[in-house]
Amino acid sequence: MPWNKQDYPVSMKNLEPRVRHKAIEIANALLQDGYEEGRSIAIATAKAEEWDENHPSPEGSKSNSTSSSENSNHKESSSTQRRHSEPVSSSKSHDNIHVVPTDSGWAIKEEGKSTYLSTFETKAEAVDEAKKRSSHQHIRAIIHNQDGQIASSIKP
Repeated sequence: MPWNKQDYPVSMKNLEPRVRHKAIEIANALLQDGYEEGRSIAIATAKAEEWDENHPSPEGSKSNSTSSSENSNHKESSSTQRRHSEPVSSSKSHDNIHVVPTDSGWAIKEEGKSTYLSTFETKAEAVDEAKKRSSHQHIRAIIHNQDGQIASSIKP
């Protein structure tokens, strides 16, 4: 199900509009590449925040960013080409770690892998370890809720 500026995942509602629009673009691209919906949202949110850090909006052009991104939606071939130049490619998206719920507690796992790096009894323990790994390895840690939705993200 492709998303747009009016219809997007609830977990993206608190993102700044510029970041949300980028996250929607990335999530749609990931869905086209065969990623599951939940995973697409997680990756897209993290990558859009990363993109925003690396591509700050020029002063005074926040109002222009909406109109220019609306115009780019009509040029599908250029947005497809741009998609592949952003740091969203499958090979780069596996740098994140995730704190996820398990049957017996919480775990840290690398993005794109099914095995756990480590397991914990409590979410707090897992988050503390994820913060350490994130800082030490200079990677993003994505924290999930009990239901699997993204709760927050820790930047290195």
